Amino acid sequence: MDLDQSVHKVAALTSPRNVVVVGASDNRGSWPAVVWETIKRYGFARPIYPLNPNRQTIGSDRCYPDYKSLPEPPDHLVMLIPSALIPDALRAGAQAGARTATVFSSGFGEMGTPEGYALERRLLDVLGETGIAISGPNCTGNICAVSRLVTLVDHRVFKVEPGSVALVGQSGGVLLYANHILADRGIQIGYALTSGNEASLTTGDYVAFLAQEPSIKVIFCYVEAINEPEKFKAACSAAQAAGKPVIVFKLGSSEAGRQAAVTHTGALAGSTEIFDAVMGERGVIRVETLDEAIETIELAVHAGVPIGHRMGALSLSGAYRGILLDAIDGTSLTFPPLSAETEAKLGTILSVGSSVGNPADGGFTVLTSVDKYIESIDTIAQDPHMDALVLQAELPREPGMAANWEERFHRIDEVATHRRKPVICVSMYSRSFTDYTRKVRTDLPNMAFVQETKKSLKALSYLADWSDAARVARGLTDAQTPPHPRAAELRTKLRTAAANGAAGRPTALNEPESKQLLQNYGIVAVEERVVQSAEEAAQAAGAIGYPVVLKAVSRTLLHKSDVGAVKLNIASAAELREAYDDIGRNLVRSGFTGALEGMLVSRQITGGVELALGVHRDIDMGLVLMAGSGGVLLELVRDVTFAAPPITLEKARAMIDRTKIARLLKGYRGSQPHDLDALAGAIVSLGRLAADLNEVIESIDINPFISVPDASGFAIDALVILRQR
Repeated sequence: MDLDQSVHKVAALTSPRNVVVVGASDNRGSWPAVVWETIKRYGFARPIYPLNPNRQTIGSDRCYPDYKSLPEPPDHLVMLIPSALIPDALRAGAQAGARTATVFSSGFGEMGTPEGYALERRLLDVLGETGIAISGPNCTGNICAVSRLVTLVDHRVFKVEPGSVALVGQSGGVLLYANHILADRGIQIGYALTSGNEASLTTGDYVAFLAQEPSIKVIFCYVEAINEPEKFKAACSAAQAAGKPVIVFKLGSSEAGRQAAVTHTGALAGSTEIFDAVMGERGVIRVETLDEAIETIELAVHAGVPIGHRMGALSLSGAYRGILLDAIDGTSLTFPPLSAETEAKLGTILSVGSSVGNPADGGFTVLTSVDKYIESIDTIAQDPHMDALVLQAELPREPGMAANWEERFHRIDEVATHRRKPVICVSMYSRSFTDYTRKVRTDLPNMAFVQETKKSLKALSYLADWSDAARVARGLTDAQTPPHPRAAELRTKLRTAAANGAAGRPTALNEPESKQLLQNYGIVAVEERVVQSAEEAAQAAGAIGYPVVLKAVSRTLLHKSDVGAVKLNIASAAELREAYDDIGRNLVRSGFTGALEGMLVSRQITGGVELALGVHRDIDMGLVLMAGSGGVLLELVRDVTFAAPPITLEKARAMIDRTKIARLLKGYRGSQPHDLDALAGAIVSLGRLAADLNEVIESIDINPFISVPDASGFAIDALVILRQR
């Protein structure tokens, strides 16, 4: 996806030629007055014009009644007027020359009312007509350090200067407090961009811009819902290629959180599980808490990326060795053995007055001599088995609080600089910083100081995993599987079927049609025939061979088992006729009123492992693939994994390996192993179908998909739901 327009629009928003404050006021304490004072306070160097037809001056500044009276065409509009006036004011501003706007006003789709939706539609019409790009509506302003344009109101005065961290979010409050915490930790932000309802510029637009900003090392996003998911994916991939982690805190891991997103910005949050699978490949780190976000930002800024998984560690406490070992459990980090050469050097260094503990063969050292301590750090930093060094250490809160630590830190920083190896200092507890702490911290640019062991090692693990994903992404070729030769024909056919469906209801293909679509892509179904009578069923079963399965066929019967419309293990013609009549009676009892298109007689597959394969349209991420345990286990144990199409063979094998049922497929306790390459091939084929038919597919369920040791597997049941236009 071409992101040039995103970069161009956000660049215009963050560094405009002038700013026009629409609805400006100097009524003390009013919101327009506070925003006006904020813009003036932080020294935006280009012209700032107040616009209000009811005022002649704002403070000592001349106030203009309309856009035409301004000394020059408007460029960026700061909208501080009632929401009902916004669409017309934006249209007039765009016609006068404005390229961008920040719209504080709420009262649009986030209200969940007919009036709010109608107003948002009017706004969208104006945006479409004029091309003006806006932050918001329902946003709280921005901080743009390069241009010194600050519209984000904070009653605590903060420093505005270029920094290495950018904040993007649908909540101004989250960004505001993140800026406070980062400032307390001595980390300067360069941008804080609040997106609100994202009627125009989305998180993807902002990330695309920040991905190419040279000063930015790491991007933090507070996300409720992903608008324009393909743009967001492309933007995060661009950030990954530029070596910039995108750290995301996403609302919606619970149902209550998903509903809270609706009431805040009017958008429903998608599945965090699917988000992780799709966006992890594209360099996104989803943190579980805001504290984790802060520690991950600290590490990205001061330890840097890429970073490996192999940690060396030095502790000052025997207890802390165990704390480290517990904290690393469940992460992707390791404490590998030291090299023989490093062990020998440490033995010489620590021969007098010190002791070495090695509970994980990782080299945990208790030291009392400053010189020996620094020499040990330097020795471990040279060990080729270590990617980074973790130290039990914390910054002092006041001079003399910890003897010699200021000296130690400066010498450690020199080691980190000389050896080009990250040094991470971890405190046992979370602690607040003082002015003195921040002063000491500022002088140590090559050391990371993170707080509380478990969350800090988890954050470090996030960055090590990010580094792996970045390496994989760099190694991928641009070669893509070409579309199916009949892809265009199939799209047209499915689009017609969707258009002919009942309004307001999902349009489904019946089971034979669903399987035929899958077979176009090489996903095999069992031998089966559609019949119209019990006698035809008996003839079909005779040709297929018993045992067979009998099912009702109807586009409007989506869950056949629920109404008794499936009969298994039919072993004779007599049983088949009885099953045929029984299904008919069950449909009548269930109140089924749809069109019965016949019955399906299918060969019964015995043995094998029941799997589920599928395609699902997530509200955030679009179409994603699912694979895992099928049959009753699908909902019982939720042993499933997700990935975004297209799917390579390696990606499909990785999906299989992430499931618990993979152990059974590989030959559990002497059972015959299955052909995992053939199963992976079916997943690849389903991914190709999803990529080809993305615009017309809502979901595909293949459950069960039976894997057998001596074949590629069979789609036993399948349901394709078409996307409504």
